[in-house]
Amino acid sequence: MVKLSKATLLDIPEMQKMVQNEVKDGIILERNEDEVATNIRSYVLAKENNIILGYVALHIHSVRLAEIRSLIVAEEHRGKNIGKKIVLFALEEARSLKISEEVLVLTYLPDFFKKMNFVEIAKETIPEHKIWADCIKCIHFPICNEISLVYKLAV
Repeated sequence: MVKLSKATLLDIPEMQKMVQNEVKDGIILERNEDEVATNIRSYVLAKENNIILGYVALHIHSVRLAEIRSLIVAEEHRGKNIGKKIVLFALEEARSLKISEEVLVLTYLPDFFKKMNFVEIAKETIPEHKIWADCIKCIHFPICNEISLVYKLAV
């Protein structure tokens, strides 16, 4: 049975190993161990038998904006709704934290998010200051093929 839980510092080595191929391929932005540790409260894990099957981070930018980051599901567990479960958990967490407007995601898999009522937006309209500090770290910068989507939180 898949259980969702907040990550701890002890989970970082397994998390880093799980994401290494996607980081190498430029699908997920590299975050070093210290950066993950600093933001550990942002991560939620999907585990089964104490093994991480996937995870996501909910990064808070402002009282109006949060962001879904670093969504990963182990290849052998894809297609089992694990990604959907952890994204829905992150959206519920955004609501419980009282994020007032929306949750942003930048992705190469827009259809996955569109099925959960995320709406595509132009990157130029990304709210707040968001990503340019992160994007500059990406191997694809400045030519980015990711799609920007937002989920409007109920007011």
